[in-house]
Amino acid sequence: MVLGDIRQLSMQKMASKKMLFSVLAACALMLSPIAASQTKAEPVHGIAMHGQPKYDKDFAYLDYVNPNATKGGKITYGLQGSFDSLNPFLLKGVAPRGLWDVDYGHNVYEALLARSDDEAFSLYGLIAEWVDMPEDRSSITFKIRDEARFSDGTPITVEDVKFTIDLLREYGRPAYTSRIKRIAALEEPGEGQIRFVFENGEDRELPLLIGMLPVLPKHAIDPEKFSKSGMYQFIGSGPYMINEVDPGSKIVLKRNPDYWGKDLPIKVGKDNFDEIQIEYYRDGTAMFEAFKKGKFDLQPESDPARWADQYDFNAVEKGDVEKKVFQSNLPTGMSAFVFNTRKPVFQNRIVRRTLATLFDFNWVNKNLYHGLFKRSGSYFQNSSLSALGVPMNDREKELLAPYLDEMDPDILDGSYVPVSAANNNEMRKVMRNAMKALASQGYGLKDGAMVNLAKGAPLAFEFLSTSKEEERLALVYARVLERLGIKMEIRTVDSAQYWERRKTMDFDMMKMSWSASLSPGNEQMSRWHSSQRDVDGWFNQAGADDPAIDAMIDALLSARSQDDFTAAVRAFDRTLINGFYGVPLFHKGEQWVGLWKRIRYPESEAKGRPLAGYRPTTFWYDGE
Repeated sequence: MVLGDIRQLSMQKMASKKMLFSVLAACALMLSPIAASQTKAEPVHGIAMHGQPKYDKDFAYLDYVNPNATKGGKITYGLQGSFDSLNPFLLKGVAPRGLWDVDYGHNVYEALLARSDDEAFSLYGLIAEWVDMPEDRSSITFKIRDEARFSDGTPITVEDVKFTIDLLREYGRPAYTSRIKRIAALEEPGEGQIRFVFENGEDRELPLLIGMLPVLPKHAIDPEKFSKSGMYQFIGSGPYMINEVDPGSKIVLKRNPDYWGKDLPIKVGKDNFDEIQIEYYRDGTAMFEAFKKGKFDLQPESDPARWADQYDFNAVEKGDVEKKVFQSNLPTGMSAFVFNTRKPVFQNRIVRRTLATLFDFNWVNKNLYHGLFKRSGSYFQNSSLSALGVPMNDREKELLAPYLDEMDPDILDGSYVPVSAANNNEMRKVMRNAMKALASQGYGLKDGAMVNLAKGAPLAFEFLSTSKEEERLALVYARVLERLGIKMEIRTVDSAQYWERRKTMDFDMMKMSWSASLSPGNEQMSRWHSSQRDVDGWFNQAGADDPAIDAMIDALLSARSQDDFTAAVRAFDRTLINGFYGVPLFHKGEQWVGLWKRIRYPESEAKGRPLAGYRPTTFWYDGE
């Protein structure tokens, strides 16, 4: 058999697999109950979760970009960790940042709609020319742009959208499969149009999330190879293509000179570099040394001690590197030492609340972090969605009525604040109170160790760490626990082992952060819903299994007014605080960034800026 025949046979085999895959998936979808919406709607250029989008149909560009930004040059990012896959859509493996990424850009793959970064949650047409969503949100229809193309020049069609739905239903991350399983039917109401019909309109965020799913090329993906992850490459429709890969260490993206969407209003002022390089480092110290030498351009800083003391190197003094502070208007979210409540040692809520009091925040902040942090206590802190300092209103009382007996009074009346001892005397008082609380739950000292007196089991656990910084912070906590006979062993592992253990929930305690937005939605299902407790992944690490949490997630997803939404999120915040799923740590209300001055950013805030403070996708090159 000649080479040409082998290639043809291979292509026929791949096509047969795709056909069988698509037929089976389509049959599964057709068996779902169909509840097509009869509600009349009109095509629009954009949609919002609540209210109307900020930008009208004639907008020229987003307020937070520089429409005249220079095109060209290169940006290099430095990140800690590694990667062993090029597929960001699977749970299997770790993909590099920048392929399909909120922070570093949807550079290779795109969705039907694109999000604006200066609104709580609004979407505008990208691959889709327009969108049609009835008021009851029982369906959503998209019209694919005639000019939309994959990077090889192949037009994007409805068949690609359907193929992607089938592919992600079968192999995608849980966040994708949970959305897709709620699609009752797919319809094609007109040429280049696809309608998603839902079983009901109770989840008012779902249509928007469907618009944010990737659109992948049917003609260029073998589902079997896709499912195996690894270094299998496949094209997308984004402004960049994968140009070079050094597995685990580096990936280089090169601008597609024929990118179809460069003149769309949602894209003006973005995607300004000819090349994007992302390099990985094994630890934070090596990464910072590389930044000082100019090996990468952008250093988002999380260490206050380093921010205060170590930005005095030569490039800073010469004016080549600036310390830039960006203000964030987003909720600060939560950073905590998370309890894995699947473990017997952490299944008692009173014990968890007691352990949370023993973190000596004021000492840590003063001695390790130059007093630059603030204590965290809410999952939506620094926003109107937070329950801190706010008593329940009537709507919250209605939502939480079935669960009030299981919640602490101080969380309901808004008087709860995390325990933060001001000095050593207060810390000793905190420890005495902790001893009493543990005694009330059947614990006591035996041969110097805190044990469950009935079972003889010690109050002991392992802290899983992946960096010296985490290890240092955990050590301070461990020393306080040790004074009460509580044993916390700190185990520091490499990045690959850490992510595998995190993904499979193989840990007792670890440091974790939950980001927050002004429009929380289905991501809370992945993070906290009881249905996700036994699902491997990177989300419900705490193992939450609480009917009150489940009910509040349902309430925030179905809220139709802003007032109802705010009440539902506050009630949800109260249930999370009440669960004491972690030891609350700290936050900063601003973004610290070290930046080589060859990279510039939009400086005018006259019209607006990203809620997160900055977006690298709007930066540009201004070097020699």
